Amino acid sequence: MIATFTPATRPTFYFIGVTTGKSSIMKVFPAWADTLGLGDAVIAGMDFPLHADPAAYRAAVEFIKADPLSLGALVTTHKIDLYKACRDLFDVVDPHAAFMGETSCLSKRDGRLVCHAKDPISSGLALDGFIPAGHFARTGGELFSMGAGGSTIALTWHMMRPERAADAPSRIVVSNRSPERLEEIARIHRELGSPIPVDYVLAPTPAANDAVTAGLKPGSLVINATGLGKDAPGSPLTDAAIFPEDGIVWDLNYRGDLVFLDQARAQQASRRLQIEDGWTYFIHGWTQVIAEVFDVAIPTSGPRFDEICRIAADVSRR
Repeated sequence: MIATFTPATRPTFYFIGVTTGKSSIMKVFPAWADTLGLGDAVIAGMDFPLHADPAAYRAAVEFIKADPLSLGALVTTHKIDLYKACRDLFDVVDPHAAFMGETSCLSKRDGRLVCHAKDPISSGLALDGFIPAGHFARTGGELFSMGAGGSTIALTWHMMRPERAADAPSRIVVSNRSPERLEEIARIHRELGSPIPVDYVLAPTPAANDAVTAGLKPGSLVINATGLGKDAPGSPLTDAAIFPEDGIVWDLNYRGDLVFLDQARAQQASRRLQIEDGWTYFIHGWTQVIAEVFDVAIPTSGPRFDEICRIAADVSRR
């Protein structure tokens, strides 16, 4: 059954996800709205199951497009599926979205619905914020991302940019439980033409990811981009997985059962791991989309950005 939507009575910004009511953004957005001068704008969640019926995505996008006070949306988890289902509904598609075949942001300009892919920017900001300068050039470390969805497409694009020169992973490995996503990300990587070797691993079970992790070089970056731990319980690794020495472990999640982070913390001292959760990624992901939807300038660093981060942390703890 396809949901019906009630026309907005105030300027409304939508969050299209899986369990949107559990996200800190539901508390954070009202506080940010005050400090960013967004007036009486509100946020509303639209929850869909993983890989929902394309007609359901289309109904949501058609509603946002037609409703005057529905200003736009942030899309998470459904970035690729929603783009494929609704491509013909977008009046404008930005270059990142067209190239990567996904959307994380819907906005309106002059009566036109605009589709954006903001993840290449937000994931790059998050990565560059915690990876020490010169890390890959110094260590020869690799990058292993579990999950071949929009986030991995974006972050591998960032790491493959020619501007990184020698400070790029010596190898990239992407795993996924189904082959279709691997085929799509492989196509995108071929078009990038990067000299970095990439391996694509079909990993129907966590044990397959364990095997990849065990073979990584010291200093490698291991990423949980599967949604496990937030959108569904568990981890893409088993408790038997061995993380690379002097490695960096990044979970794109900041909420949920976060089993992946617990597994890394159990080895933090013995393997000398740097461990990062998804909080800064959350901040950059949301502020990039809010800036686009509301046409406001939001800095990505400095005192003003620090204040935005402080507000989010304070509100989310309440």
